[in-house]
Amino acid sequence: MSGASFILAINLFIAALFALAFLLVATTNRTDRVAGWFALAYVFGLAYVGSEFILPVQGDPRFAYTAGFAAFFGAMASVTIGIARRYRASVPYVLIGVVAVAGLAANWLAFELPRASQLRMFTYQLPFALMQGLAALVVLRSRRRQPMDLGLIALFSLSALQFLSKPLIALLTGGSGETAADYIVTTYALFSQSLGAVLQVATGLLMLMLLVRDMLVEITARSETDPLSGLLNRRGFEDRALAALAQSGSGGGPVSLVTCDLDSFKAINDSFGHDTGDEVIMAFARLLAEAPPPRAIISRIGGEEFAVLLPGTPLGTARLYAETIRAAFAALPIAALPQHMRCTASFGVAEYDRSGSLSDLRRRADAALYVSKRAGRDRVSVAADPALDAMPSHPLRNTSRSA
Repeated sequence: MSGASFILAINLFIAALFALAFLLVATTNRTDRVAGWFALAYVFGLAYVGSEFILPVQGDPRFAYTAGFAAFFGAMASVTIGIARRYRASVPYVLIGVVAVAGLAANWLAFELPRASQLRMFTYQLPFALMQGLAALVVLRSRRRQPMDLGLIALFSLSALQFLSKPLIALLTGGSGETAADYIVTTYALFSQSLGAVLQVATGLLMLMLLVRDMLVEITARSETDPLSGLLNRRGFEDRALAALAQSGSGGGPVSLVTCDLDSFKAINDSFGHDTGDEVIMAFARLLAEAPPPRAIISRIGGEEFAVLLPGTPLGTARLYAETIRAAFAALPIAALPQHMRCTASFGVAEYDRSGSLSDLRRRADAALYVSKRAGRDRVSVAADPALDAMPSHPLRNTSRSA
């Protein structure tokens, strides 16, 4: 077995391994079709490597030659489509189709040229270079510049360049052989297949790492998201709120917190059922999520309790925001409730004291919220001096101040 044949066998194994790996990722996350396109790319790669073994024993190699080209182009095109889907770009199906048809036709005609012809080699390699260049362009235009994104741009660009340079490499290494049987023992074949194996492994690993990272990000997002309202849950809120407060301590401006509690929510559940209660929660969540203030951190803390952290917002502006939400919710019809019935919510507002903590801020906003509850609900109360508005031992006892 020649060195090039050994590398081809390794490429066959690598393609099978990556096809299986991407297939497993695709079956694990059925909503994401990116991994399926990458798996298809390596399946096409398997077919291409198989054609390389078959080509030397064919009486009329034109069909195996064309099938090999089609399989390898399918691999390049599948990668490009997968990359476009991963980066939320429009898939250039028309361009891919035009290059595929033109490439197949050109290679069918170029087969009549001598095997060592530079024109024939360039005709064969150019469509692959275009697909790799297109994949690099998709990542580049996404404007994402994390290390993995930059690595993909570099690898796709390098791969495109190596396809374009193959005719010159063949010329410098003594040619690609007079026949398909001769090709497998040439220095060019050894070089070409070795470089292809390196790029195949590097690109496959990076794409696999990218998908695994996406899955971890999605899992993290799910763990920080309330499934009913679609807002952040308590954990997600606290992580982002702590970061926002730390930033405000470095000159990021004022920060205010609005806490919200749906009025008489237990009575709604008892009278109309939990499904109706869920509808009320979702309606209030949609109201909070529609056109939020810049950098607002919106969450459902639990049950019928919500919190909105407003970085860069002073107390007066935060109160105006809470009043806007209060009035909008009080006028909002909810389909699951009787037509004449409206729901209300109570609010507490506090501004961050830089000497305190997130817990202190929440305690002050909650104290103001219970002032609203005590004063008759459906209103907004504001916490003022931190020394005067600490949460009482019982939320409904010894609370006399209202905004």
